[in-house]
Amino acid sequence: MFVLGIETSCDETAAAVVDGEGRVLSQVVLSQIAEHKPYGGIVPEVAARAHLTHLDRLIDKAMTDSGIAYADLSAVAATAGPGLIGGVIVGVMTAKAIAMVHDIPFIAVNHLEGHALTARFTDNVAFPYLLLLVSGGHCQILVVEGVGRFRRLGATMDDAAGEAFDKVAKLVGLGYPGGPAIERAARDGNPTRFAFPRPLKGKPGCDFSFSGLKTAVRLAAEALPEMNEQNAADIAAGFQAALVESIADRVARAMAVFQSDYPDGRTLVASGGVAANTALREALVKTSAKRGMNFVAPPIALCTDNAVMIAWAGAERLKLGLVDGLDFKPRPRWPLDPDAVPVRGAGVKA
Repeated sequence: MFVLGIETSCDETAAAVVDGEGRVLSQVVLSQIAEHKPYGGIVPEVAARAHLTHLDRLIDKAMTDSGIAYADLSAVAATAGPGLIGGVIVGVMTAKAIAMVHDIPFIAVNHLEGHALTARFTDNVAFPYLLLLVSGGHCQILVVEGVGRFRRLGATMDDAAGEAFDKVAKLVGLGYPGGPAIERAARDGNPTRFAFPRPLKGKPGCDFSFSGLKTAVRLAAEALPEMNEQNAADIAAGFQAALVESIADRVARAMAVFQSDYPDGRTLVASGGVAANTALREALVKTSAKRGMNFVAPPIALCTDNAVMIAWAGAERLKLGLVDGLDFKPRPRWPLDPDAVPVRGAGVKA
């Protein structure tokens, strides 16, 4: 089994080929950081045009590097949502064209399921497992019961964790992308200088909230006479510590629910771009150990958006006969658990 994966949901244009045994035959990722950096964030129209410009070339390179021909492909999989709809359309239409020309199945992959199943690709994690999905656009905790089977335990009521990183980094002049910038600055900062809140810590439920923390950071920054390098480092360290502590608390609560409902479940998986954060990983290792659970996080290159995870999700779906028609419509929003009760809040992204 050979599956071509295509990822265009945000600001990475990517293509990869994997086989059914979990081997990467090729992968190509083109980042758009330089295009979006002047704006301090992602501009959807700029992203879509970049995907359109580069995708065909990247797919050709991925196929050449893989050493197989299009005729050898078992299927082509593409991120079909959720994401910036312009970019999603570019990837989906390209995948449909390949499927039609080469008479192979087309598989519409939920971008979040790509993140969710990556740990099965890298670590052969068995179902069910608990998933913390933290990225620039999403912050959720779910039980992964199987391919296409998710039960959401909690989600953000406002900002996603990655959004909070980007906004705080911009506020203190650390630039874009915010996650790596905050982590670098925090190494030289004092995490106890500012008394930032730990949102929802100790509260019932498993939902997240980061808007109050973001506001506290803004007020602290505005109260300073100047934003020099040390002040920025201290704010970064304090913000990161507060966010990590808050997430760890919510995850611990979700673990209690998970272990009650699934006594054989023993694994916590963290995935998504923010799962690359070292401080968060260390906190989750400790939280997992306290609950007697294993902690798994994919390699950093597979936490951020990539096409390997889309190809693998496509392979998992293909094994179950889950393929899609060429009339599938790209989706800007596509919840993993459509039956979950909507989370209140202005910034919710299902």
